[in-house]
Amino acid sequence: MIQQYREGSFLKIGDIQYHSDLKIIDGQVTAQWWRKQGHRLQTEDIRDILAAKPQIFVIGTGYAGNLRVPEEVRSAIENKGIEVIAEKTADATEIFNRLQAEGNDVAGAFHLTC
Repeated sequence: MIQQYREGSFLKIGDIQYHSDLKIIDGQVTAQWWRKQGHRLQTEDIRDILAAKPQIFVIGTGYAGNLRVPEEVRSAIENKGIEVIAEKTADATEIFNRLQAEGNDVAGAFHLTC
């Protein structure tokens, strides 16, 4: 589903280039994803993903990995029975694509910069 990620610049899905952080839930892109505390993920930032209850949730933490996923957020995700994978965005996009190609129910949230 994700065709290309250019570090700090854009993520291409289909024919569209997204230049801001985004989420993918049930195959649908939610562009311009903003978090309450910028580089610190909170459960309220991902309520829609928690409600969708995918098998796996892939988090792209930016090209340098600056988006933090606190242990309490990771626990909240796992307590819903959702596996969580948090990696730098370049790696996260590859993991997301592989999991999706394998037929997994996967959601993603991707920080494109830093």
